[in-house]
Amino acid sequence: MTATLAPAEQLGNRLHGVALILVGMSSVQFSAALAVSLYPVLGPLGVVTLRLVGAAVLLLAFARPRLGGRSRRDWLTIGLFGVVMAAMNVCVYLSIQRLPLGAAITFEFLGPLTLAIVLSRRRLDLVWAALAGAGVLLLGSGLGGVDAVGVLFALAAAACWAGYILLTRRLGQAFSGMEGLALGAAVGAIAVLPLGIGAAGAELVRPEYLALGLLVGLLASAVPYSMDLLALKRLPAGAFGIMMSLNPALAALAGFLVLGQELSWAQLLAIGLVVLASAGATAGAGVSGKRSPRARSAR
Repeated sequence: MTATLAPAEQLGNRLHGVALILVGMSSVQFSAALAVSLYPVLGPLGVVTLRLVGAAVLLLAFARPRLGGRSRRDWLTIGLFGVVMAAMNVCVYLSIQRLPLGAAITFEFLGPLTLAIVLSRRRLDLVWAALAGAGVLLLGSGLGGVDAVGVLFALAAAACWAGYILLTRRLGQAFSGMEGLALGAAVGAIAVLPLGIGAAGAELVRPEYLALGLLVGLLASAVPYSMDLLALKRLPAGAFGIMMSLNPALAALAGFLVLGQELSWAQLLAIGLVVLASAGATAGAGVSGKRSPRARSAR
């Protein structure tokens, strides 16, 4: 589409796409910071339940998916997607309870980064993998008395994120629009609901917390997914993936501005190394003609 546009129009189109991505990523990371502020009342399991239920309600209302005419394979994909999405969110929220937001998201980002490197199979990707490994080691040593359980939760979230990306591709191939995402989000909300009820009980149905749950669901799922869809119409998949590499840095900024979580220069350098490695791996995948696995992930 952009090939028929004048150079100035192409530049404007791409800048518009970049702006959409930045809005979507900022929405995700600042919603996570807002969710953390609810931990003292609801705990991480209560907060993630409100987030997923809010996201499911909004997506179902928007997509209005049909239930009939689905094959057994379609329902299996929906079920796996929902369970993986629920596990990913539970693990990352439990990690954020124990680690600074920027550090938790950096560890979690190893999932899509590893997937990009594995799918690319370029020699240069070994350099990016080494750079990411150095960043992770530096981040771990810079945290001082790092919470091992928090790191394990973040790494589990990373593994789930990689699976989430692959299942998102399957959903995109099997369903039109956002029908598959909406049904998968509903499965995820149902899967996590017993955990949330057990952790927060009646607090979950207080009107003010329900409203915040819808807000977090809107900011964490509905807004960024819509921004991603619009941005992918204006940017190549490789450029999109490079922009998504900024997520750990934006998480660190959100943690600082909203939660007052300060990071040392060593920790910021570590996050920067992971961001650089992810951008390099994604750019390489784009140059080699392969589609970035991050390009279709609706985090």
